[in-house]
Amino acid sequence: MREYKAKNDVQKKSYFSDRFYVTPQTPKKPASEDEIYAADIEALSSKFEVSNSYIEIDELVIFISSRDNVAVLKFLRDELEYEMLMELSAIDYIADKGGFDIFYEMLSLTKRKRVRVKTFIKEKESIESVYSLFKMANWAEREMYDMYGVKVTNHPNMKRILMPDDWYGHPLRKTYPLHGDEAAQWYEVDKIFGKEAREEIGPEIRDGANVDRYDTQRFARLGHEVPFGTDITDGKEPEHTPLGYQEEGGVVLIKKLNEENSVTLKERK
Repeated sequence: MREYKAKNDVQKKSYFSDRFYVTPQTPKKPASEDEIYAADIEALSSKFEVSNSYIEIDELVIFISSRDNVAVLKFLRDELEYEMLMELSAIDYIADKGGFDIFYEMLSLTKRKRVRVKTFIKEKESIESVYSLFKMANWAEREMYDMYGVKVTNHPNMKRILMPDDWYGHPLRKTYPLHGDEAAQWYEVDKIFGKEAREEIGPEIRDGANVDRYDTQRFARLGHEVPFGTDITDGKEPEHTPLGYQEEGGVVLIKKLNEENSVTLKERK
């Protein structure tokens, strides 16, 4: 069994890498190195302002003004044969740049090429919907609004798609608490029972790794279970506990005080 580690301070440390580690960027090549991409850039530049462009992992990346997003995607679809919008979303750069990078992933089945269209908007700015060009943008733009708070204008149904309509905050922003804020902890209690039940029920435990040894349904980790039906009204189990565990030779033993009923996990299998 893996060692359990408390996650009360989960936001104060990183479990997988140094929190200050900066991932190296992938190599970028000039768009002129690919004939098709070079022709596409030339055509785009004649109609729109393209502030930067390069090839990254065999994909053309272009940076445009946010006011041209619909016109550029229409030009790519109708004039340059990029028939499909595969994905669109946002990246939170509020702390660094005060806003969001918005990107659109375009695919050309004819050319077998991909183009990533990128633009930037400030935190309080909005961006025009591309639903009129690609119907897949309907749910993708709603998700972008729900998760990041990016406002999309002229969308046919701009409302949350994953979180409840009255949810406070946007869960994929980097400033959003990993296990939800106070509103998230009390949401179910307030919604179902009302705020007057807070003191009686307590906040929702949103940490998936939380262990409650007094869970009488035996959902607690091995060796810390309390038998079903045990009276824990005083906040603790009786002095004797019928379950205990130990590790011997890699085999976890579940023991009752009555040794006659002792079994091993290996025997159960």
